[in-house]
Amino acid sequence: MNSEEPSRQPLLQNPPLRCCLLSGGSSRRMGQDKALLAHPEGGTWLERSLKLLAQLQAPITLFSCHQAHLEMGSTMELVTAIPEDPPWEGPLLALHRLMQIHPEQTLLLCPVDMPYLTFGAINSLLEEAKPKPNSLVLAHDGQQLQPLLGVYPSSAAISKNLNQTINTGERSLMAWLKQLSKLVVLLDAKAIRNINYSSENHNLL
Repeated sequence: MNSEEPSRQPLLQNPPLRCCLLSGGSSRRMGQDKALLAHPEGGTWLERSLKLLAQLQAPITLFSCHQAHLEMGSTMELVTAIPEDPPWEGPLLALHRLMQIHPEQTLLLCPVDMPYLTFGAINSLLEEAKPKPNSLVLAHDGQQLQPLLGVYPSSAAISKNLNQTINTGERSLMAWLKQLSKLVVLLDAKAIRNINYSSENHNLL
């Protein structure tokens, strides 16, 4: 990875870029609400994630079923807080709903439980996506795909495919992705690691 700090100028995409932060998980394995955990840089994981995405100077959708998250997000610049209505059946259904809400846009999907995500990692994804505006561009940590961080164009073709998949009852994001062509971008493993347990968090500090 380039050690130089990436530019904070707006990263223009066509179709237009929209950041989508997923924050609707139950945090069962953590034992407490991950989004509201204190971050070493100050504030909560949720606030840190939203501030990081705000550096892209693009509109942000915070998608969550938790009222505390929505209230916190609604006070921040560039953020539109949208309630995630039941049923809550995982990220594939959440992505489907986001594509319906934001058609014909470049959706940067991001989870709230990547507390060490960097602007450089996000920038790398978006730079790879620029020449291929209709392609899925997904993060990889060197061992496995990390599809909760990725660029998902909400084009008519992709949205139609996802809608058909949802209608079959499929709820696995990985299963859906297996049937699609995609560009994989290798990123720093620590930066894109999902933290599910308190012990994992302490080990990465």
